[in-house]
Amino acid sequence: MSNPATPPRSLAEALRARDDASLAVLLRARPDLITPVPTDLTQLATRAGTRASVLRALERLDRFALQAAEALAVAGDPAPYRELLGLMAGDAGDQVVAAALPRALGALRDQALVWGDDDRLRLVRTAREVLAPSPQYPSPTGLGPTVREATSGMSPGRIQEIVAAAGLPSTHDSVSAVDALGKLFGHRKKMAKLLAAAPAESREVLGRLVWGPPYGQVTPEPAAHLRWLLDRGLLLPTAPGTVVLPREVALHLREGRAHREPEPAPPAVEPTATHRPQVVDATAAGQAYTALATVEELLKDWDEGGPAVLRAGGLSVRDLKRTAVALDVPEPIAAFWVELAYAAGLLASDGEADERYAATPAYDEWLDRPPAERWALLAEAWLTATRTSGLVGGRDAKDRALSALGPGLDRSAAPEVRHRVLTLLAALPEGTAPAAESVLARLRWERPLRGPQQRDDDLRGRLARWTLTEAELLGVTGRGALSAHGRALLGAPAAEKAPAQPGGPGDKLPVHHHPHPVPVLEPLSPPEQATATANAGRLLAPLLPEPLDHVLLQADLTAVAPGPLRRPLADALGVLADVESKGGATVYRFTPASVRRALDAGRTAADLHAFLTTHSRTPVPQPLAYLVDDVARKHGHLRVGAASAYVRCDDDTVLGEIMADKRAAALRLRRLAPTVLATQADPGTLLEGLRAMGYAPAAESAEGDVLITRAHAHRTPPRTAPEPVPDGPPAPDSTLLSAAIRAIRAGDLAATAPRKPAGAPVSGGELPRTTPAETLATMQAAVLTGDTLWIGYVNAEGTASQRVIAPIRVEGGFVTAYDHTADEVRTYPLHRVTGVAELAEE
Repeated sequence: MSNPATPPRSLAEALRARDDASLAVLLRARPDLITPVPTDLTQLATRAGTRASVLRALERLDRFALQAAEALAVAGDPAPYRELLGLMAGDAGDQVVAAALPRALGALRDQALVWGDDDRLRLVRTAREVLAPSPQYPSPTGLGPTVREATSGMSPGRIQEIVAAAGLPSTHDSVSAVDALGKLFGHRKKMAKLLAAAPAESREVLGRLVWGPPYGQVTPEPAAHLRWLLDRGLLLPTAPGTVVLPREVALHLREGRAHREPEPAPPAVEPTATHRPQVVDATAAGQAYTALATVEELLKDWDEGGPAVLRAGGLSVRDLKRTAVALDVPEPIAAFWVELAYAAGLLASDGEADERYAATPAYDEWLDRPPAERWALLAEAWLTATRTSGLVGGRDAKDRALSALGPGLDRSAAPEVRHRVLTLLAALPEGTAPAAESVLARLRWERPLRGPQQRDDDLRGRLARWTLTEAELLGVTGRGALSAHGRALLGAPAAEKAPAQPGGPGDKLPVHHHPHPVPVLEPLSPPEQATATANAGRLLAPLLPEPLDHVLLQADLTAVAPGPLRRPLADALGVLADVESKGGATVYRFTPASVRRALDAGRTAADLHAFLTTHSRTPVPQPLAYLVDDVARKHGHLRVGAASAYVRCDDDTVLGEIMADKRAAALRLRRLAPTVLATQADPGTLLEGLRAMGYAPAAESAEGDVLITRAHAHRTPPRTAPEPVPDGPPAPDSTLLSAAIRAIRAGDLAATAPRKPAGAPVSGGELPRTTPAETLATMQAAVLTGDTLWIGYVNAEGTASQRVIAPIRVEGGFVTAYDHTADEVRTYPLHRVTGVAELAEE
């Protein structure tokens, strides 16, 4: 075991010196390290240094912590804290940077990216390789290689020439010459004197290279001002025609700073307007009800079977356009509603041979719930979904189109970004709407973009913009500010009250800046999220309008619904009339086609008159009563059946009019009898053709009865909502963390405990090997003496492990012992013990 007073020599020793709380912080921040649980701390350190794990950890650093890691990558290895502080704060010092640096360094240590004491800080090797400057991957600092690195392939004679030109005495070897040159470039006063003698053009060249990129091109015969720099090593050749500014020179010109603009503090989320909380909540509630109506309208439109599923999966561009027209929204918004219904489990493919999209049985259960509960289910599905509707219409990595409900729309970062954006809104006072650009700037500071590919894509920025738009559509926010039920959806505490100001209820209040830091709200566990969702629904319920049981009939054959209607009334009115306009009030228009649709559904004229009289707050206008009676009188006068198809009518003059009408030519009708016409067209085509000519035919069965056509609700088999695609392993809970740490500690004890030599010699990491007789004798002796043993054990699956046990009894071919590795009493078959060794007394 390492001595706590001795500086750690490796990351494994540094981890070994941590307490359980510190290890828990590491494993919670990097859950990939315990998937699966490592056997000991050495394996944990090895896993923490793998490239994939290090890259994941670097991507989760904030900008200032990442800048500190980048500075360590260009510092010495190891580097004292004062060197890191100098690189971050510069020669002149910066109190804000100096105050923030311990927090950033603590974050790097917590995530095992940096280890060692303050006088010997070490960046893990993989992180140094990723962040250190190289010709292929320039450092974000803009710094180039050191003098030693840049002169590694230079001839000794040329190095001596540079040393002499720089005013240094010649040395007996190249190593000391390079060291002397590096010390010169790192000495502020001597460098200032050297640069003071440089031509102005030479200083201008250095100024262009100082903040990066540090590489430049020169001709085989460089100009005099470039030759002056090359002769003194202020520019060093790296390849034919390419020169680089050494790191020491750049740091002198930068006054010791590794970054042009250190960013120790996150940018503030700037408010743009402040509204009264009541206005925000009312606006959000209105939009929430619109969201419910839109989802209902979407699935009602697909009630008899929606669009076909593309061969590659998803919705075709044409069907998405049709859906957008039906919902009266732009195509991106239509894609959002379609994806939301799918994420909530209300919509899926039916799995038939002619596969189509349709509502699921869960949709009918959803319709039976109160409006607030229906909204809460949609909001929770949106908050946790990884499918991202904003990608619809784009291209994937293989240049294939991304379609709504199709593959390739999952983005693991989406739930985290949504949660973080809403958390930033929750930290503002009630009713405060933030500037979108300030939210994006804050997110970029919390998760900076590394590399040109990430900067070009900026997925998190796009996700944040989509979140702000979608939250407003869904009613989580109102007028850009987070609503009370939106805050409850996050499980956030009550907001800070905005200062009271005079004015009307809709007045904007003065904008106030709040410099206090934004709290970090962790995503809730499923049970916690269910509780938060229920609370959000309870807060929203009083704000939603009560459904009405009446409409206002008008003389221009329209009906006005001054608010949301009860479902039976809305369904019946949707059959009898067509929706003409939506908004705060819905306008329905009665037409001959819509009345005929109600008659086709089995309603009689008397039923329709009674329905209108019962549900109208105004008298039934005479034009509407005439329309119902007129359509009902004509309805069913003509009968259409299957011949392929025929039409019959007791009044042969009507059939004569049809035969004489030029519009009937396409139907190719022929008279079979004075009251019967036949055609090769199918009954559906014949019905549509006659209706287009102004008639009101009715379909009849083979027995001659009128067929009542009611909408047939098509449902998929039971379907589950799509599972979110996780962004790496899930964060471990406290129970898993404590169990994992206990197992790692015990495994490390087994691997590092000093042992007495027994049986065959054992090298590090191998299981002990003893004969069955030796194993049994050592076990029995340990029961008498109470000694602790180190054993090798192979379980029933053939997995070998090392364990530290204190035998209690040995009988019947089994040993019962307290297992320090599992921290419990266990029984092991002796034939599965490969060997045993006594632990040294220390």
